[in-house]
Amino acid sequence: MLKIGLTGSIGMGKSTAAKLFADAGIPVNDSDAVVHDLYAGEAAPLVNAAFPGTMKDGAVDRRELGRQLALDPDGFKCLEAIVHPLVRKRETEFLKRQRATGADMVLLDIPLLFETGAEARVDVVVVVSTDPQIQRQRVLAREGMTEEKFDMILSRQTPDAEKRRRADYLIDTSHSIATTRERVFEIVADLKTRIAKGDFRNA
Repeated sequence: MLKIGLTGSIGMGKSTAAKLFADAGIPVNDSDAVVHDLYAGEAAPLVNAAFPGTMKDGAVDRRELGRQLALDPDGFKCLEAIVHPLVRKRETEFLKRQRATGADMVLLDIPLLFETGAEARVDVVVVVSTDPQIQRQRVLAREGMTEEKFDMILSRQTPDAEKRRRADYLIDTSHSIATTRERVFEIVADLKTRIAKGDFRNA
């Protein structure tokens, strides 16, 4: 079973691309969605123990957590030590389910793929990218986003140019969704051809 790793910096259109892969019939494991689910349950008391006052009504208050992390960026390492193993567990369960169904390929949507060394767990890497100005406009249009918060997030992510250099496939989302969909379907078709040719014997 071929494992596709999808990544891209904030505001690049990764979530949209992941949905288009799903539209193409590829099972998708969305790490962001997994984290949201964990924050609403299993991870909440663990996060609250490390960041007191961040749990409200049994779930992580992301706004309060963000406020604390902005005051102490070193806290990200502590948070990742709590959350990443839980995310990996969910990913392993997802892969097991998909193998059981006989899926020929799956997509792992991993925002910090390069930053966490997750490229070693996938067979091909797809990077979503766009013009820096478009990225900035998209991100700053989000509720609660500021220039300072945006810059802090970027500082923790591998530069876009480096991601592009290390990609097996690139999706440029600077254009229409129709164009992005066409590129996604093109990648899926190419991967199916390569699977049939035996390019991924160890997948």
